[in-house]
Amino acid sequence: MKDLYAAVTDRIIAALEKGVPPWVCPWQNGSGTPTNLVTGKAYRGINIVMLMVEAMEFHYTDSRWLTFRQASELGVRLRRGEHGTKIVFYRMREINSIRDVSDAGADDTAARRIPLLKSYTVFNVNQLESLPERFALCATPTWQPIDEAEKILSASGASIFHGGNSAFYRPSDDIIQLPPVVCFALADDYYATALHELVHWTSHPRRLNRPLVPRTHIEAYAYEEIVAEMGAAFLCAHCGLPGRLEHATYIDDWLDSLRSDKRLIFVAAGAAQKAADFVLSTAYPVPCADPVTAIVEGEGA
Repeated sequence: MKDLYAAVTDRIIAALEKGVPPWVCPWQNGSGTPTNLVTGKAYRGINIVMLMVEAMEFHYTDSRWLTFRQASELGVRLRRGEHGTKIVFYRMREINSIRDVSDAGADDTAARRIPLLKSYTVFNVNQLESLPERFALCATPTWQPIDEAEKILSASGASIFHGGNSAFYRPSDDIIQLPPVVCFALADDYYATALHELVHWTSHPRRLNRPLVPRTHIEAYAYEEIVAEMGAAFLCAHCGLPGRLEHATYIDDWLDSLRSDKRLIFVAAGAAQKAADFVLSTAYPVPCADPVTAIVEGEGA
């Protein structure tokens, strides 16, 4: 398990050392979120980041993935010499353990929770020799990226004000402040910034209660920024918008922290996914109504 934590973290570190945020979506095909080709379900958390890292390194233009078994069941073959990408299945497993009790007749076992981490291998659609026609991508998405981003911002109910020349979320009065739209060169830039601040907005005690406190090996603001960066990237990918790095000044802090704590990226990715889920739940209140946010873990995902 420790080797798997280290392997994932090392990939993230390598990307950051190149100045490339590994959670920024490298493709646009109607849904930038990595999904499983066969099930149509989205990967989540750290797996999103890992698949984006792989896509950037090998220039994959499709966000869909599948296991070797799924490829075999479809009757398609991998290109000669292709290698798979490791993703992880992570959950808390409850086990019984012996406990020291002094009361006669008391239960001598107690349940405790331990992390269960497994790895699986998937392949990108670009690694296949061919693809059944029914899996061909639609020419255009069913919605426009800007419309989708606007829907998410509006549905959140967040108090968003425009003015000045800086973007921030202020917890004291629970508001998001953004520069006027005309200050952004592209609409994509405006919405990427707004979604970043919306992830910060989820930290409020009345929402996800993600307090701004220091963690082992990382300062409080640096941790909150990596959560916001990834959460915004997940939302941008959902909208089909190009992601962007909002706060490059934190890269050195992130690198130092990741080198010291191999589990940090897993914790931060989990918090980012939770924030993205919260935001999307306001726009899609019916469970699993939006296939982009469907839960996928484990082999065959």
